Amino acid sequence: MPRHTIFWPVLCLVLWTFLVLVQVPIRRFHAAFKGRVVAADFRCGESEYVPADVALPNRVFMNLVEVPTLFYVVCLILYVTGTVTPACVALAWLYFALRIAHSLIYLTYNHVVHRFAVFATSNLVVLAMLTCLAVRLSD
Repeated sequence: MPRHTIFWPVLCLVLWTFLVLVQVPIRRFHAAFKGRVVAADFRCGESEYVPADVALPNRVFMNLVEVPTLFYVVCLILYVTGTVTPACVALAWLYFALRIAHSLIYLTYNHVVHRFAVFATSNLVVLAMLTCLAVRLSD
């Protein structure tokens, strides 16, 4: 398996992150045009005057640039050290799928328990990838 295949789920997650980011101004401008928010509501980020449905995409975006950073680092180290395996690539795709699921739960029906279960599982996948990396490096 070519080691560069580890970058396909990385690139897909980056693309998904940008797609979520696009929702931030769309929802803000839509709310502004309807008179639900004014520019001052965003002076220091999102104030308490910003409705939840308008603030939500920004929170989802922030989630996509927090823990996924660790995923990106692990994938890069796997590539640089030549320790990419089919299992690592499968875990990377699983992580991508879980992050999509987390975002969709957050942006749609937003059930906290479901969202947390997917979030926690995705973090365990990154931990599994880190474990695979450590095992491969110790060989």
